[in-house]
Amino acid sequence: MLDDLLERVLAADGDAAARHVGLGMLLAAAHSGSRTGMNDELRPLGIDVRGFSMLLALDMYGPSSQRRLIDMTGIDKSTMVRIIDELEGGGLVRRERAAQDRRAYSITLTDDGRRTLASGRRAAADVGERLFGWLRPDERDQLVDLLRRLSEHAAPR
Repeated sequence: MLDDLLERVLAADGDAAARHVGLGMLLAAAHSGSRTGMNDELRPLGIDVRGFSMLLALDMYGPSSQRRLIDMTGIDKSTMVRIIDELEGGGLVRRERAAQDRRAYSITLTDDGRRTLASGRRAAADVGERLFGWLRPDERDQLVDLLRRLSEHAAPR
């Protein structure tokens, strides 16, 4: 249930500023709830949403440099180093010298990382079903479209 302030802000007829802020608050509440739900399911696997995202990216794109992962995900350098350190510490990825540049490292999924990713996919499907399963397929498509468009407009210029 939405808290009283958010309900009042969203209901502020004629106050465009309040309604815009309310929409932002609503998006933040949805994001927080979905992230918390995902992290709760992923925690027993030794990862969180960001770690899971890195495992997904490495599975999709193959071995990648930290720079490439930063470019693909938009995560800042210091956060990326921390995520890769955690994944490496858990035995889910390994750093290997890049063949084309001996100064750089390539991040590679390990067999344990692949198994964790498979378990994480099942957990994500469960959480996704709880979050979005009540929506009709066309409503999910519409939500994706609206959020994609919002994201494009919210991007820094």
